[in-house]
Amino acid sequence: MPDMLQVLGPQKDLLYSSVLADVLDSLGQRHSALPCDIRPLRPAWKVFGRAVTLTAVAVSAAPEKPYAVELECIDALQAGDVLVATTQGHRGSALWGELLSTAARAHGAVGVVLDGLTRDAARILDMDFPVFAAGLCPLDSKGRLDGIAHGQQIRIGDSTVRPGDYIFGDIDGVVVVPAELAEKVFPLALKKVTAENRVREELAQGRSVREVFAEYEIL
Repeated sequence: MPDMLQVLGPQKDLLYSSVLADVLDSLGQRHSALPCDIRPLRPAWKVFGRAVTLTAVAVSAAPEKPYAVELECIDALQAGDVLVATTQGHRGSALWGELLSTAARAHGAVGVVLDGLTRDAARILDMDFPVFAAGLCPLDSKGRLDGIAHGQQIRIGDSTVRPGDYIFGDIDGVVVVPAELAEKVFPLALKKVTAENRVREELAQGRSVREVFAEYEIL
């Protein structure tokens, strides 16, 4: 399969999460969006890349080698990757932070998406590295949360994320594009962007919204 990051090039900047979700809906992928509490630390941030997955679970004591799986996962990151992590509902500490963001960026990652918490938000904002998380917490994960696997299929909310799937996130949320559908989804999404631009122009000119919808079936 072609690398859609290279195929799309600058056209990726035309995309947004809602248009990708609409296209995936039309293809029967009704659970493409991650839970709505996963938000970018900065509203203007976008992230688009290939998923590298990490699973962490709550623990009651620090393991013999804390952070081992997390560090192994980060060292495996490559250019264009998005680290997607699940903490299995844990809300008692932060899996992510500024130093891990620094390491991930150095390996070529373009962002991080996690259903758990992050910390060091001010420094992450200063370094302008897109992190999407469910919230903030100052507590370290050591002795509270530990990685158990990376590079495996994970489940976040109603969505499945597999290594190599495409991840797109913006202020509206995060969408998962299955790798096997990417060659179909992205061209359709760009086509829909063009159509939505046309609809927007006609609505701005005062044309009846019912007439416009009847013609384009887009809202």
